[in-house]
Amino acid sequence: MFKKILVALDRSEVGQKVFDQALSLAQLTQASLMLLHVLSPEEEGSPYVPMVSNFDYYPGLNSQSFELYQKQWESFKTQGIQMLQSFCAQANTAGITTEFTQNLGNPGRLICDLARSYDADLIVMGRRGRSGLTEFFLGSVSNYVLHHAPCSVYIVHLSVTAKKDELVKETRSASSVN
Repeated sequence: MFKKILVALDRSEVGQKVFDQALSLAQLTQASLMLLHVLSPEEEGSPYVPMVSNFDYYPGLNSQSFELYQKQWESFKTQGIQMLQSFCAQANTAGITTEFTQNLGNPGRLICDLARSYDADLIVMGRRGRSGLTEFFLGSVSNYVLHHAPCSVYIVHLSVTAKKDELVKETRSASSVN
């Protein structure tokens, strides 16, 4: 029986499905939930870090870029907290004891570390579906967690049709760049 479930969330399409499945499991087992959002440059929608040049052709441009980045990062953090608050409210309304945290760092390590400190019985998380060279270069958070978690891990996948739609979007955006 699960007593404590750690739910690793992001703002992707699979994030809502991860929450829905974790909530259903918590209702079945009367477990409490810990919702986690990891602030990471790898997450979809995170602001791009401005490139700093050694050549200062345009004085003030680097500081303007950095100020813009800071504003975007603060907005990104706020949106993450709002997502967590919304999910937490939904779970509380359903009668499930729920808390949340948002941390900055490496998603895989943070998920495993929090699972240990929270004493989680189960980690529920999504999978982006990276494979091949993309997974080799960018890594896979779900793969890392599967191999380093101190407890069981439940992976939520996107449906095949959702992946096809995502691939079509990527193909269109890549062709419009060229």
